Amino acid sequence: MTVKEYLHQAYRLDQRIKSDTMEAQNLREMAGNVSAIQYDKDRVQTSQNTEAPFVRTLEKLWTLEKKIADELEKLSDLKKQIREVIEAVPDTDERMVLKYRYIHGLTWEQIGMELCADARTIRRWHGKALLHVTLPDDPIAI
Repeated sequence: MTVKEYLHQAYRLDQRIKSDTMEAQNLREMAGNVSAIQYDKDRVQTSQNTEAPFVRTLEKLWTLEKKIADELEKLSDLKKQIREVIEAVPDTDERMVLKYRYIHGLTWEQIGMELCADARTIRRWHGKALLHVTLPDDPIAI
């Protein structure tokens, strides 16, 4: 894994969490729409499923919420490790570019505004910073 791929993982995991959160919201809405139990009058069965349809939706929601909680914990650990890696970069400007880009998820233009530098300078600092980053011995991988 390259330095850039390692640092970019936090953004990807954050996007995955947002997607899962949207899916959980949809499941909550589905579970809120309570429908009656359907009994099929034409078929004879020895046992009928009397479980309300929204129960399956709630089970899916609980599973997804557990997944989101696990992903949030992993994101927290990953960002902590990335912060430690970034703090080891000696140059302040390079370190700030990395923080704004990989911790806060800012665009190049936003970073330039924050650091009062043009986009070309920001990209140059970024390139130099990547050369000064040392990956940890046991990098978290998503």
